[in-house]
Amino acid sequence: MERAVPNLPANDLAVARAFYVDGLGFEVAWEHTEDGHHGLMGLRRGTIAITIDAPMDGHGRDACVVFEVHDADALYAEWSARVAVTRPPHDEPWGARTFGLLDPDGNTLFVIGPLR
Repeated sequence: MERAVPNLPANDLAVARAFYVDGLGFEVAWEHTEDGHHGLMGLRRGTIAITIDAPMDGHGRDACVVFEVHDADALYAEWSARVAVTRPPHDEPWGARTFGLLDPDGNTLFVIGPLR
């Protein structure tokens, strides 16, 4: 299987872990850190995979990742109960149901699912 895995910048792995693992239900697939705050961390949730890089010098900030899911409303219900969601689900004129949120470092997480 071939795939692309987004690499998101962060300031602190511990803060990112709390948001993604405790808040959004991701699992830590692998981690490389000496102090728990700086390094790299691979996360997964089902078929979704992302890498957190803290600090990610020289690569820019405020990244965006799109998660394509089977049911945007179900994921919104789960995630909004645990973290702040900046934009609730709505139907897009281009034929998808979407919502969005920001992680603690300002990266945009954009969720796309089929229309209901």
